Amino acid sequence: MMNRVFIVDDDTLTCNLLKTIVEPIFGNVETFQHPRAFLTLSLNKQDIIILDLMMPDMDGIEVIRHLAEHKSPASLILISGYDSGVLHSAETLALSCGLNVINTFTKPINTEVLTCFLTSLSNRQAQRELVSFNNDKANQGTFDFIPTEQDLREAIDKKQLILYYQPQINMKTECLHGAEVLVRWLHPKFGLIYPDKFIALAEQTGLIEQLSEEVIHLAIKQSVHWQKLNRATRLSINISAQNITSLKLPEQLRMLVKKYEIDPSMIVLELTESALMDSEVTSLDIFTRFRLKGFQLSIDDFGTGYSSLSQLHKIPFTELKIDQSFVTNMKQEKESMAIVETCIMLAHKLNMEAVAEGIEDKETWDLLSAEGCDIAQGYYIARPMPADQFDKWQFNE
Repeated sequence: MMNRVFIVDDDTLTCNLLKTIVEPIFGNVETFQHPRAFLTLSLNKQDIIILDLMMPDMDGIEVIRHLAEHKSPASLILISGYDSGVLHSAETLALSCGLNVINTFTKPINTEVLTCFLTSLSNRQAQRELVSFNNDKANQGTFDFIPTEQDLREAIDKKQLILYYQPQINMKTECLHGAEVLVRWLHPKFGLIYPDKFIALAEQTGLIEQLSEEVIHLAIKQSVHWQKLNRATRLSINISAQNITSLKLPEQLRMLVKKYEIDPSMIVLELTESALMDSEVTSLDIFTRFRLKGFQLSIDDFGTGYSSLSQLHKIPFTELKIDQSFVTNMKQEKESMAIVETCIMLAHKLNMEAVAEGIEDKETWDLLSAEGCDIAQGYYIARPMPADQFDKWQFNE
C-alpha cells in the first residue's frame, strides 16, 4: 500500500515548504490548515502525519488526544517553534498514548535534515516491504500462533526453552564483562518464539516460577561449561516480580550454585524497578539474603518507575541498569542526556556499576564513555545469540 503523507499546520508558508520537501519522496501529499477537517479521515498504518503543535483553533495536543482515542496506526512526526521542552512533553504524551512517534523537529525546520530523514524512512519502508514479501509465507504460522497455558506447560516440560546471550562490554577495557540471559521458545512447528509472546502468559497462569527455574538451570549449566573452558562469564538473569514472593528462593539458588561449584558473584539477578513496588517487605528480605549469599543484584529499567531513590536506598543493589529509552534518545534530547548523566553519577555515588543498554551506534558509545559509564550493552556491540555463536564472538569497536 502506498504511503500517504498528511501535513497539519495552520501556516500556509510552512505547509507549502513541507509539501515541496515531501512530495518528491512520497508523492501522495495533502495539507490541512484546519485540523478538524484532517480528523475526518480514515488512517492506516502506512500513513505519515506531520503535525504542528501550535495552532489557534485546535492545538496539536488535542489532535494527539483524538488520534489516541481512535487508536490511529499512522506514523507521527511532531513539529513546533514554541519550546523544545514542550515538544519533548508532547512526544512523551503521544508515545504513552500508544501512538507511533517517529521523529520531532523544531521550527525553523532544517530542511536538509528533514529531507535526509524522510528519504531514509522511505528507503527503510521499501526494504521492509521487500523482506516481508519474501518471508511472509514462511513466517505466517509464527505470527498466527497464540500459545495457551497447556502449550507453555508442555514447552517447559519438554525442554523447548533455549537461551540466547547478549554480550556486555567493560567500557574502560573494551573486554567482555558478561552477558544478559534471554529466553526463547524453540517450538517444533512454529520455530523461534520471542518472550513477548509467552512471558505475560507465564505470569498470568502461575507458570513463571517453573519457567524461571528452567532458565536459571540452563544458565548455570552453560556457566559450568564455560568455566571448564576457562571462559567463565558473568550472567545476568531476569527475575519476575512473582519470583521474589518465595522466601525459599535465595537458599534454593545457593544450593544450586554450590552443587555446580559456581561462584555466586558470577550470577546477577535483574529485577525491574516497577516490580519491586508490589511487595516491598518481602523483596527486601529476599534481596538482602541474595547479597549475603554472594549473588549480584541489578535494578533494571532504572528511571521508569515511581520510587527509584527509595528502592536504591533500601535494597543492596550492585548494579544500576539505565533504561534504554534514555540511552537511545540521549544524542538528540538534552533531557535524556541529563537523565543518563545523573544515573551514572548516582550509581557511582552509591558504589554501584552503571550499565547502559540499548546502545545502537558509536556516537552513543562515545557519549557514555565520556560520562564514565561502566558497562555497555546493545546492538552496536552485538545482538543476542545462541551459546555456540557466543563462544566464537569477539567485540570489534
